[in-house]
Amino acid sequence: MRPETPLLEVSGLRVYRGGVKVLEIPRLTLQDREVKALIGPNGAGKSTLLLALARLLPVTGRVLFHGRETENGTAALAYRRRSAMVFQEPLLFDTTVFHNVATGLKLRGMKGRDIRRRVGETLERFGISHLADRHARALSGGEAQRVSLARAFAVQPEIIFLDEPFSSLDPPTREGLTADLGRILAETGTAAVMATHDRIEALRLADTLLVMRQGNIVQEGPPQEVMNRPADAFVASFVGMETIISGEVEAVEEGTVTIATAGGYRLEAVGNRRLGERVMCCVRPEHVTLSPAPPASASARNRLGGRVRRIEPLGFVHRVAVDAGFPISAYVTTPALQELSLKEGSFVWVSFKASAVLVFPVETTPALR
Repeated sequence: MRPETPLLEVSGLRVYRGGVKVLEIPRLTLQDREVKALIGPNGAGKSTLLLALARLLPVTGRVLFHGRETENGTAALAYRRRSAMVFQEPLLFDTTVFHNVATGLKLRGMKGRDIRRRVGETLERFGISHLADRHARALSGGEAQRVSLARAFAVQPEIIFLDEPFSSLDPPTREGLTADLGRILAETGTAAVMATHDRIEALRLADTLLVMRQGNIVQEGPPQEVMNRPADAFVASFVGMETIISGEVEAVEEGTVTIATAGGYRLEAVGNRRLGERVMCCVRPEHVTLSPAPPASASARNRLGGRVRRIEPLGFVHRVAVDAGFPISAYVTTPALQELSLKEGSFVWVSFKASAVLVFPVETTPALR
């Protein structure tokens, strides 16, 4: 049985600016109905990759849509008609919401009655039917981005490219739009590639997570796999491994290693490493427990005392930064914060299981930035 042809297939994709290579993607595929999320630091190449996939930048290499070239001719036109892009800042025309959403349909030669029906359905889907006659330049940020999304979805694209479309919105507006976008992608079966800095957004929307660095994809996989088994310390830093500690393997015994860290502290981790190997240890904040006294549980093999240096509210939880000889972060709920009477300068016990420590060899770990 022949494998199914990907909706979008990229091979040997490169982008050059001023003679300098800024993007290199050996291979990338997008399946029908799949949602991919791109994460990485500023300058990693996320927006460049989106523009290249949308054929809005000159590239070398192959971009195939349903197995056909997209470089020129009828295949290129078909690709542009079956794809759409939404940018971080809504690029709306100086006219009403209705006419903004109708623009792509008019360009495709759709008749007036069909345009009115399609625009009406799309406005309703995004909850903005009441804005149809409003001038687009008089909308709030959230309303304007809903119009931008509606305009893209009105042409019923097979692929939509989203370049951090919610990054400039306030949290409640962003939350509502993220939920609506997830629902509409599922209802319409539209495939999507989205750049985002928000890990939660990526987890909620994406089937596949891609981590980018310096114009390359350094890890790709299901979101939970990338989040829980990052390929190296660089990826770990972008998927929530906020505590990253360097050290050296001091002992190896029955699948457990002891790592001596800077300052003479020792951590235990699950895994097999070489004696004397230089490593980086990474721990997610949600795996760290804080307590006023040494924890009684024997399952938490790592127990350290330290001082609270900073408490940062993050909505439902607080990030607590502790100096335990090295910086370590923990997430604490508001009731737990009050129960522990935590404040800056408080002494607290930090504990986490050996299985919570991910260990990477230093020689294969890219420098963090």
